[in-house]
Amino acid sequence: MEEAKILLVDDEVVFTNNISKLLANRGYRVTAVYDGESAIRALEKERFDVVVLDLRMPGIDGITTLAAIKKLGLFTEILLLTGHGSMNTAVEAMKLGAYDYLSKPCDIDELVAKIEGAWKKTRKNEKGIIDYTL
Repeated sequence: MEEAKILLVDDEVVFTNNISKLLANRGYRVTAVYDGESAIRALEKERFDVVVLDLRMPGIDGITTLAAIKKLGLFTEILLLTGHGSMNTAVEAMKLGAYDYLSKPCDIDELVAKIEGAWKKTRKNEKGIIDYTL
């Protein structure tokens, strides 16, 4: 069975490490970074299926990071995860191309369900491009 590659981006180190372990225990290959700049660098070097991105971080925030990731033109779906959410931010994130938006704390099963949905969309988009080019 193929394992989804997840890029987890959150400045809360303990939270990020705990979620990384929980996702790894569910069979995901997880890379954790702690700021938006590191996320963009990681995506420039390596392919990920899904990005789980915190909204509020030092340096560039989640919305700015989301926009920068989308400009890279990757087939990577992005879930925004934040403890500081508002409906306006959720709408803005969706307009910028986020797959979905979850508030912290969130249930691990809910997060996994969203990751699975995003991963399915990533695979469908990649397959569509491959079919189109053949």
